[in-house]
Amino acid sequence: MRNQSPSTLAPYHPITLRHPITRALRQMRKQWSAYLFLAPTMIVFAVFTVAAVVYAFYLSFHQWNILEPAKPFVGTDNYARLLGDERFGGAIVNTLYYTAVSVPLTMGLGLLIALLLNLQIRARGFFRTLFYLPVVTPLVIAAIIWKWLYNGDFGLLNYYLIRLGLIDEPLLWLADPNLAMPAVILTSVWKSVGFAMVVYLAGLQSIPEDYYDAAKIDGAVGWQRLKDITIPLLSSTTLFLAIISVLGAFQVFTEIFIMTNGGPLRRTTTVVYHIYQTAFKNFDMGYASAMAFGMFAMMFAFTLVQLRVMRGEVEY
Repeated sequence: MRNQSPSTLAPYHPITLRHPITRALRQMRKQWSAYLFLAPTMIVFAVFTVAAVVYAFYLSFHQWNILEPAKPFVGTDNYARLLGDERFGGAIVNTLYYTAVSVPLTMGLGLLIALLLNLQIRARGFFRTLFYLPVVTPLVIAAIIWKWLYNGDFGLLNYYLIRLGLIDEPLLWLADPNLAMPAVILTSVWKSVGFAMVVYLAGLQSIPEDYYDAAKIDGAVGWQRLKDITIPLLSSTTLFLAIISVLGAFQVFTEIFIMTNGGPLRRTTTVVYHIYQTAFKNFDMGYASAMAFGMFAMMFAFTLVQLRVMRGEVEY
């Protein structure tokens, strides 16, 4: 084999490694129109969400009272104060109670309704729409309507319960310490069950019919198919709903604010409502910010626990 002369060899170009930021900027220049359309939303998000969160974190280290000119830096005193705050502890207990009852009820009823409305029945679309209507009803309007239904003097709920002979005298649903939170939970379940139904319907329709045909050949009845096929294959859907529902339950506020204002003996004072009272009634913005980040830590921990517990049970 003859040696090639240097003039016949291909020119050598050294490989240059560009910085990742440089490569990203080059890509952005190529797709500038997409980023131009995204810019207004990103600016609003940066100003009203990111900047607000950063500033709230800054406030949590200060004794920040709107009415007082001095706003001294107190370090982690606001966070240490959380540990001994009985009202904050009571709000956590109320929030956990609300979450532990409303989330399973909403998901269970949503799955039941989805299973029924996934069957070949007449007017199926009408019933699906009917159950989904509460989801698109403004929460403020729904809370006002339910507050009227619960009214102890002329509410329809007491009227029909007395007519049916279930109670002898009107109940003060929102004024009774033992009934206020269950009443709020009932309203929340009515408002949210349609969303769970739609999500479960999507999950049910994604399950191949071949599984059910094979189970039918093997002699599996309805309950066995539900237990061995439907529920396991809905595990990813259940995980999604559980995380979304728990996060939403931890942030419950509107129903409490409109229907009970914290309730008798503070039985319905949740964490978010307690933060609202601390910030906008007591004007203690620093401590309210510390409570907000404490609630974020709890929500983050709950999400991690849910992901870890259900990791081995989820079917993808």
